[in-house]
Amino acid sequence: MARSTLHNIITVLIITLSPFLDVTHSTSDTVIYGGCSKIKYTPGSPYESNLDSLLTSLASSATSSSYNKYTITGPSPQDVVSGLFQCRGDLAQPDCATCVAHSVSQLGSLCPQTCGGAAQLDGCFVKYDNTTFIGVQDKSLVMKKCASSVGYDANLMDGRDAVLASVGGATGSYRVGGSGNTQGMSQCVEDLSASECQDCVMEAIGRLKSDCEGAVSGEMFLAKCYAKYSSTTGDHAFKPDQEINDSGNSNQAESGNSDEDHSEGEQTFAIIIGILAGVVLLVIFLTFLGRVLGGNAGEGDCGHKLERCSDLKA
Repeated sequence: MARSTLHNIITVLIITLSPFLDVTHSTSDTVIYGGCSKIKYTPGSPYESNLDSLLTSLASSATSSSYNKYTITGPSPQDVVSGLFQCRGDLAQPDCATCVAHSVSQLGSLCPQTCGGAAQLDGCFVKYDNTTFIGVQDKSLVMKKCASSVGYDANLMDGRDAVLASVGGATGSYRVGGSGNTQGMSQCVEDLSASECQDCVMEAIGRLKSDCEGAVSGEMFLAKCYAKYSSTTGDHAFKPDQEINDSGNSNQAESGNSDEDHSEGEQTFAIIIGILAGVVLLVIFLTFLGRVLGGNAGEGDCGHKLERCSDLKA
């Protein structure tokens, strides 16, 4: 069996699994941005097999963890691929698994045969590449989004500054803050140290304050962290799915179907784990079979830079 066939099987399995996982009807699957390497690997190469194994491991691990990282080695340095995922700090485990599976399926269609790819969804972040990026600080700007300016509003700016100060002064990789009608949050990728996380968050906050002046909401995504704020004041109210109170604790917005959806998610969770475990075993077997039958034909020539793409679909 050729490795290209293995790749197609894994892609189909993950895409098929994604809607099965989507039982909570959460907005965490909303796509924010995606990017791909310009350089592509050779179909049938060891890199393709390693990438299949990596993406399957990420999706499987998300059923029991909110963050994990892997590195799959190969017969040569250019066959090595690393990847990680991270879910938003307040996301329930079934929603985390749903988000990561959806992100992996998006990357499969957005970045076919590319050596690197990244996708930021509202509830999770997934990235893979053949370069060393895990544990490396990166504060480069990936995306920013500022609402239309409503002019200078002292109350709005005071609330924003108070929230961002609260978020910046907190600890941990996931932080929330609130002041009056203004709410905010930030999160770092957990491969950063505490000091690197703080440095990244403060960089994102500084850019938010300078680039989104007068806006009722703003989002600043750097390569290894993000920060955002929103105001629910006046005609320009921004309605988030999650409300954050003044003490910094988060409260899920009420929904008539929330209890029913959560119960359904819990009932399905064991089935999800079983399916993903089966997928992992299948990947291991097919990867071994592909190497036996296909040898090491084809080597990927993978590059380094991820280019932002805008055609991810929610």
